[in-house]
Amino acid sequence: MLNKSSQILDREAIRSKIKRIAFQVLENNYKQEKLYIVGIKGGGAIFGQEIIKELHQISDLKPVFIELSIDKSTPETSEIILSSQIEDSENAVIIIVDDVLNSGKTIFYALRPFISIKVKKIETAFLVNRAHRSFPISANYTGIELATTIQERINFTRSDEGFGVYLE
Repeated sequence: MLNKSSQILDREAIRSKIKRIAFQVLENNYKQEKLYIVGIKGGGAIFGQEIIKELHQISDLKPVFIELSIDKSTPETSEIILSSQIEDSENAVIIIVDDVLNSGKTIFYALRPFISIKVKKIETAFLVNRAHRSFPISANYTGIELATTIQERINFTRSDEGFGVYLE
């Protein structure tokens, strides 16, 4: 019987990707006073919190975490809920984080709360970039780029043993 799920990244590989992304974020934002990591609820929130933990270990940056809730199945009509608001937005750098970048649809609509405020810059970070874009979204920080078919799914999981990325 064939295994329908193949592990792409194990705990150590994910840790390595998070560390590398944290160093890239630091390199590009070391002078920023207001840095917000906005994690899409679910895998994006977990990934974002792990980036913040790593930033605390390697720098004096004090990023603020905000969880963004959006219905990924219907993001165009979904209510967007932020766990807290952006303060002093004019000087803020916002990094929107999700586990997998596929079509770009979720991130495209997740930008709505930030379109009406003045910010210094908005960046994106993804653990996995699948490059099946239908929307004008690009990744500033990427853990891994995968060439997959549209039918295949990528799942980021967290358990007591750690993290895993699986191709199904």
